[in-house]
Amino acid sequence: MNSICNEYHIRTEMLLGKGSIERLSKASVLVFGIGGVGGHAIEALARSGVGKLTIVDHDVVTPSNLNRQLVATVKTIGMSKAQAMKERILEVAPECKVIVREEFYLPEQAHLFDLKEYDYVLDAIDTVSAKIDLAVRCEKLGVPLISAMGAGNKTDPARFEITDIYKTSVCPLAKVMRRELKARGVKHLKVVYSKEEPVLPYNPESIKEGSRPSPGSCAFVPSVVGLIMAGEVVRGLCKPNEI
Repeated sequence: MNSICNEYHIRTEMLLGKGSIERLSKASVLVFGIGGVGGHAIEALARSGVGKLTIVDHDVVTPSNLNRQLVATVKTIGMSKAQAMKERILEVAPECKVIVREEFYLPEQAHLFDLKEYDYVLDAIDTVSAKIDLAVRCEKLGVPLISAMGAGNKTDPARFEITDIYKTSVCPLAKVMRRELKARGVKHLKVVYSKEEPVLPYNPESIKEGSRPSPGSCAFVPSVVGLIMAGEVVRGLCKPNEI
């Protein structure tokens, strides 16, 4: 195992340098959400050498997750996403310290998370109120945050980009976030978003009256969003003055 641990960052070190690998090994990153976006972000961070990952999600793996979520396999159906993700991380990055928190981030429970402990926070949450609260708290505390906007109902992964929330357009979720964050005095929020118009579902008749429709999703969009987020975090941690 030691020989494996000594070798698995060689290719990354060739690209980023030994100093960056050392900084990543000392970094602590918090990720909210282990779905199609969050799972890919978490694994990329672990494979890049981030030393400590705190992963937060209360969901279990379901069959509908199989088409896009890294943590979802036939064997993990019914398992806690957070526990399944931890097991996967330790298979590919055995030196990574993984802290599992099987809970949802909600504004009324925000005090349970000491955000100042982390070098970077990733928001891969679906709940708008939680995304807003997290953005407000991180800006107040000066904690670097990157937030995923809508990845559902999208089919073109090449359209996603990193920008400030106030420079976004088209994305319905980003529109809500702009309005609510402006009302709360939040000046900046780094996001990953797309200008692609959301695709209408092919089977709207399957949506029960009065229920909130689940977005359609595929393997090649949320994964790209998660990898873009992880890449931005790794670059920021390697060059902290440029975050």
